[in-house]
Amino acid sequence: MPAPSFVTDAEITTRVDAHPGGCALHQRRLFTRLLVAGAAGTAAGPLLAREGVEVGGISKFAKFYPADQVEADAGKQYAQLRQEANGKGALAPANHPQMLRLNTIAQRLIPYTYEWNPRAKQWKWEVSLIGAKTINAFCMPGGKIAFYHGILAQLQLNDDEVAMIMGHEMAHAVREHARERIGKTMATRGGISIVSSLLGFGDVGRTLADAGGQLLTLKFGREDESEADLVGMELAARGGYDPRAGVTLWQKMAAASKGAPPQFLSTHPTGATRITDIEANLPKVTGLYARAEKPPVRYRPPEAGNG
Repeated sequence: MPAPSFVTDAEITTRVDAHPGGCALHQRRLFTRLLVAGAAGTAAGPLLAREGVEVGGISKFAKFYPADQVEADAGKQYAQLRQEANGKGALAPANHPQMLRLNTIAQRLIPYTYEWNPRAKQWKWEVSLIGAKTINAFCMPGGKIAFYHGILAQLQLNDDEVAMIMGHEMAHAVREHARERIGKTMATRGGISIVSSLLGFGDVGRTLADAGGQLLTLKFGREDESEADLVGMELAARGGYDPRAGVTLWQKMAAASKGAPPQFLSTHPTGATRITDIEANLPKVTGLYARAEKPPVRYRPPEAGNG
């Protein structure tokens, strides 16, 4: 029986804007600090001395929204995206060469997420390849990963570059940036209602539902993106992928951003800034990469415009 066809240029209408431009929350940081008076600020102190990058603790704002709920919300929205893609023949089958590639890389990186977030051990990690020309990728809470065919084909990514992107997206999930964003939104919008809810008064169920229903369009700030770069670089290095690929990756991203920037770039630091930061932090992870078991199989990117 012939393998099912895989459409690589479908129009996907389920809105997945994982890296949209702008972040109004940054403009309201002073108000937020005054509101919570330090009770829900970013967790103080770096991680204990360890080999690798240091980015501090998970923001206490994440505690404003239940982890179980945000992961359940993410699962539902991810399923909607997969359902639409499947209906248009744009959900790659498990035996597709690029799906094999993505799953292989994911399985090498996933075990190293556990140190960053113990919940990751219980997540039902899942990888999807969506057949659209969009240059984008994401990992939702609960380990729901998606790559668009466009980011692999148009940028002609090698395995190391794919691992850098995947590690970055995994970092958003394990560092609970979605919960943090929702928590900050609730704090800045809810004001007294949030404080009251923490004390056991009031009903903020509607606020919770509204926030959790927008995970596919959630706005990450540049601080989140920079943190995800560092954690993702470490995950890739531990998985046996060359973290120096971050330099060539962002050179490719910069070239692709001429004209209209890809979705993936819209809130990220500029390519030049990102390359400088990666190069500055490479010494923290080169030893990890040198000792890591290297992938026994390497995959080629898809031909541009083809599967």
